[in-house]
Amino acid sequence: MNNIAYYNGKICSMEEMTIPLNDRAVYFGDGVYDATSVKNGVAFALEDHMDRFYNSCRLLEINFSMERAEIERVLKELVGKYDKDKTGMLYWQASRGTAPRGHAFPEGVKPNLLAFVNEFEMTPFDRDYNVITMEDKRFFYCNIKTLNLIPSVLGAQRAKERDCDEIIFHRGSRVTEGAHSNVLIINKGALITPPADELILPGITRKHLMELSEDLNIPVKITPFSLTELMNADEVIICSSGNLCARVKTVDGISVGGKDKKTLRVLQKVYGEKFNKYVGL
Repeated sequence: MNNIAYYNGKICSMEEMTIPLNDRAVYFGDGVYDATSVKNGVAFALEDHMDRFYNSCRLLEINFSMERAEIERVLKELVGKYDKDKTGMLYWQASRGTAPRGHAFPEGVKPNLLAFVNEFEMTPFDRDYNVITMEDKRFFYCNIKTLNLIPSVLGAQRAKERDCDEIIFHRGSRVTEGAHSNVLIINKGALITPPADELILPGITRKHLMELSEDLNIPVKITPFSLTELMNADEVIICSSGNLCARVKTVDGISVGGKDKKTLRVLQKVYGEKFNKYVGL
């Protein structure tokens, strides 16, 4: 089956699934989520994503008491019902619960768990990205994977209108991240990433790229960098669960990078090998 969903114990197609109007995800976006790619019947790096999911629940003060093993069982059951020959995206979210609309936390309610697997094609390594920049006007909870994504939705729309693949947010001159990705650069042989503070999401692919770089003896620097540094970097990278490590070709219509393809290609190669080994290919 393709496009299969789960909600508090019920499993059916996404088209048939319904949720209560009073689920706090509906009118407050009061919840957190996570997602990872699916290939060959396996959810990639599920352990890392589960770690981040529970951390997001903690930071948003959602008392999600469902045992980790039980959630993993549900998610693996969904993936098991999905067509093994197709790539997909596994998504799950926890809302604070179901209660009449009121801003303060409702008492005596249990969090809701929603999940689905739908068709999704991962971005191949040889596809370069064209991106635009946008002032980052989001709140200071970017390190929590919340359901509140309107700034990212608007940013993605602006990129689409300009026939681009992604945006790069910046606060003043400091680069933060993309609408649905992390942004890294390669400069003088080192992989450079902004710190995982309240301004960016601690991306799983970002984490993997840092680990792989250290294994390859590529220096890793965790430090803020500016738009000017981004434009002058040897390479610019966009990474996410659906795009493990893509080279950025243009920013606001200006060519960037292209000066250290060797380091970039090595990272892409070893990440591809890591992914294939994990999913059993």
